Amino acid sequence: MSRISIPSLEQSAEATKPLLAAVQKQLGVTPNLMKLVGHSPASLEGYLSLNGALAKGSLNVQLRERIALTIAEYNACDYCLSAHDYLGRNVAKISDAEINAARHAHSDDPRTDAALKFALRVAQSHGRVSDTELASLRQVGFDEASVIEIVANVAVNVLTNYINNVALTDIDFPEVKAKAA
Repeated sequence: MSRISIPSLEQSAEATKPLLAAVQKQLGVTPNLMKLVGHSPASLEGYLSLNGALAKGSLNVQLRERIALTIAEYNACDYCLSAHDYLGRNVAKISDAEINAARHAHSDDPRTDAALKFALRVAQSHGRVSDTELASLRQVGFDEASVIEIVANVAVNVLTNYINNVALTDIDFPEVKAKAA
């Protein structure tokens, strides 16, 4: 059971209701994470704004979902692993093998593999990556904007991992458990 309550739409703050309605319209459901973050309308608005902006960036949905899986596994966030496993399979159309590989910061595609390894190093090193690690990303064709977007995707996923790990958010996706736990 979640350690922080998950309010219904009716129980949500007035400023949160239109944000949750937009999530419902876009996804067809309102995940527990969104309801939970909605306790703070400012936090929900900030999360949705950053996530929406990153969706318009240079990284495609498949890479963003793989980064989310890598970071959720690293932070042992079962909620985010469950959500991104589901989204990876059903929205991004990522194969089972690639989803499992992404959980370990790996891909059969060299460019994706470099991005996932870099994303993991950003999380592990709190952003203090080496020149060599940054160069490895550039060698496979990532420009400065893409590097910044990888870091921003790590950050937005760390945010939701931490919220879910603090709250022990009730999982409303097919459940996936972190191996790192």
